[in-house]
Amino acid sequence: MQKVYTKIESISGNVITVNAEGVKNGDLAMVSSREGISLANIIKLKGKVVSLQVFAGGRGISTGDEVRFLDRPMKISFSENLLGRIFDGSGNPRDLGPVLDENLIEIGGPSVNPAKRIVPKNMIRTGIPMIDIFNTLVESQKLPIFSVSGEPYNELLARIAMQAEVDLIILGGMGLKFDDYLYFKEELESSGAMNRAIFFVHTASDPTVECLLVPDISLAVAEQFALQGKKVLVLLTDMTNFADSLKEIAITMDQVPSNRGYPGDLYSSLASRYEKAVDFEGAGSVTILAVTTMPGDDVTHPVPDNTGYITEGQYYLRNGRIEPFGSLSRLKQQVNKSTRDDHRSLMDGMIKLYASYKESLEKKSMGFQMSDWDDKLLNFGEKFELEMMELSVNIPLEKALDLGWQILSECFAPEETGLKTDLVMKYWPELNKEDK
Repeated sequence: MQKVYTKIESISGNVITVNAEGVKNGDLAMVSSREGISLANIIKLKGKVVSLQVFAGGRGISTGDEVRFLDRPMKISFSENLLGRIFDGSGNPRDLGPVLDENLIEIGGPSVNPAKRIVPKNMIRTGIPMIDIFNTLVESQKLPIFSVSGEPYNELLARIAMQAEVDLIILGGMGLKFDDYLYFKEELESSGAMNRAIFFVHTASDPTVECLLVPDISLAVAEQFALQGKKVLVLLTDMTNFADSLKEIAITMDQVPSNRGYPGDLYSSLASRYEKAVDFEGAGSVTILAVTTMPGDDVTHPVPDNTGYITEGQYYLRNGRIEPFGSLSRLKQQVNKSTRDDHRSLMDGMIKLYASYKESLEKKSMGFQMSDWDDKLLNFGEKFELEMMELSVNIPLEKALDLGWQILSECFAPEETGLKTDLVMKYWPELNKEDK
């Protein structure tokens, strides 16, 4: 039976407190005010004092308004009808489509039992060489994209959404500028990818609590589709906005702040979302790619710092490119040993030569005399950056590997690459012209 209370003890921003009994943390309530009916979420219990976060904010609410507890947590509709749709952070339609209320599932549940998981072993192709060759994305992996404001991380996510070889894309936007929201919408629609995508979006002007709900809604829906055998890729942007929303709520609740004002349970809050990445035995999978912007490009900032302990590597996006140094996919060895026999060796060889290019570039900038070898490295580095590192490059893995050999052959003699002779004989363009 629903419990109704007609006295609100205090109102602080969008957090209200009520004296109530028999309610559970995380459950929903309805607040009736002169502004209408608003949903609220129980975020703290202290004896009989219950704190609720009002989705629509505290404006228009008075101490005499009615609070009705619903005795259930937040739920979202789950069905094939979600495909191609755009919703807000509460699961309400943003695309003027019909409201979906059938087959409701709870959000924010526990992570999958490890006994139900299988070892990640399948590659997710993206058409982006700096991912597919050098830091392969693996099914059921959880990876952040570390970046700074101004970098094209949303453009990168849109590219991945359009090109990734998966069954379903779930895009969760947190604190998006309206222009960024429209960009995602137009890109997915124009590419035809919207029919296999679901979009949950919180814009900067929406209530803070909806920002906190976006990852939970996205991952709850992803998990259900994965149980049906779908290969699901969840793209989240920006988890720093999510963490800032956590901080805002913590400040409102007068919690003792931790590092840089973030709540002490920041690690647990991030981990409980990232750990939803899973490959189900006998079913589908959930893979998570999440943007984390670093204030001041500081990787020791609490959000990227905690994220690094949870996830299985990271992509660094700098100067409009995925950087080969610092970027890491800890699971790439699971898959790139079985893609093509030259994958591992070519990846290692090109990165070694690119590191040498960086040293030669530094020598040149300091005015040192350049050798013939330095000139070769400078030529290689420029070609590598232009033809493989640019985000506009879109080619399958096999063609990207062939392109790597082509770049090497244009800059070096075979013996200068350090690659195995049998691989050189098999893939070096000049030695295989007749075969091709």
